[in-house]
Amino acid sequence: MSGPRDFFRTDCQLMIFFVSLLAIVIQSECTAVDPTSLKNSSRLEVAIDSDAISGMGKPNSPVRFAAKITNPGNTSVTAKLDWSVNSVAITPAPEVDRMIQISHGKTEEFTKSVMLPAAGFVELTCRIQQNEKSKVIRKKHRVGCNPEKIHTPMTRQPDFDDFWKRSLAELRQVPPAFKSIERPDMSSDEIEVFEISMRSHAQIRVRGWLEVPRNTTGPLPAIIRVPGYGQNMKPTGKAKDMIVFSFNPRGHGNSQDDIPGEPSNFWIRGLDSPQAYYYRGSYLDCVRAVDYIASRTDVDQSRIAVWGGSQGGGFAFATAALDDRIDQCIADIPFLCDWINYFQLTHWPEMERWIADQPQRSWKSTLRTLSYFDTMNLADRIRCPTIMSIGLQDNVCPPTTCFNTFNRIPGKKIYRIYADKGHGLGKEHHAWVWKQLREAFHVPE
Repeated sequence: MSGPRDFFRTDCQLMIFFVSLLAIVIQSECTAVDPTSLKNSSRLEVAIDSDAISGMGKPNSPVRFAAKITNPGNTSVTAKLDWSVNSVAITPAPEVDRMIQISHGKTEEFTKSVMLPAAGFVELTCRIQQNEKSKVIRKKHRVGCNPEKIHTPMTRQPDFDDFWKRSLAELRQVPPAFKSIERPDMSSDEIEVFEISMRSHAQIRVRGWLEVPRNTTGPLPAIIRVPGYGQNMKPTGKAKDMIVFSFNPRGHGNSQDDIPGEPSNFWIRGLDSPQAYYYRGSYLDCVRAVDYIASRTDVDQSRIAVWGGSQGGGFAFATAALDDRIDQCIADIPFLCDWINYFQLTHWPEMERWIADQPQRSWKSTLRTLSYFDTMNLADRIRCPTIMSIGLQDNVCPPTTCFNTFNRIPGKKIYRIYADKGHGLGKEHHAWVWKQLREAFHVPE
């Protein structure tokens, strides 16, 4: 005969049975779902390319851009497509939006032809939007032609030469007070590392890392490495046959005793006047770094190079322009070039906010100050051999601006264009530069 405890046990067993059965059904239904139905049915994938060989077309000829749009979802998608051209070399006719439809799992190609200029670069943007609430998909692609013939008027102010003559004279009035501290913790059996400090313009303390190969005889070539925007230059540990000075101008790396690195707003610091502008001091810091290298008896004074990327590329141009002791200039994806076209081709809210912050500021006054530090205006002073390398798809330092500096250099020069690279050229490029330096300075590999 069953008692209350038996009935309770039976009820619990039935409950467990039904819960288990329900879990099995739910699991079965979940595993039965077609995985393709889980795909994002509203997000299109876009890739854009052109028929320009290695990104370079023929002048005054059409180039064909192609946007391949893929719908990876399981439903057909309708979207709005439009094109826009960003270039200072051409003024294209306005485009009319069009509606497109991409079936599920399909890829469709849409094309547009653009007439290239006699010389210059053209960036085409393809924009896709499915509805007013959806995120716009943007893909850009840039091509060019005859970059070595790009030319824009210089923006030098009447006192430009006097400004730099006075600035260099002020630097010479500051005793450099070079100091060297050996760093065994950073050295190796092949390379000895030192932290070098010095005084620069306005008595600002700046530093860098010196690498000196051990067991060498005779003076060696020297490479001064200068930083990108906010970059902290450190020892490379690579050069066993050259002296390498990885230098940090004010506000960078180990040169922040007197000038802080944060906020990283270097390009608007002191921009109200050329005398107070950040880049006046940092350009002169780079010249002081050359002073240090020139003071060393183990450096071959006929084989001194300066090398940098982005802001460092601009520093390299400026250093070679302001100091004729530089024998080789390497500028990768250079910043600080051709400011007027720079602000036409790029958009930086930080600069716009800075100008709007004070009633006396304007684009005219801002560009006037920047003109003293525009490497395009300094370029005709560069007499040493120069190598410039760019990423054709660079949206931080557009190639047009880089070539408007490069093309004004009167000395021996070469350029290298990476058709698919943006604001960064990669390890293979760096290896190539080291090879170029060794060849230029006759250093056997």
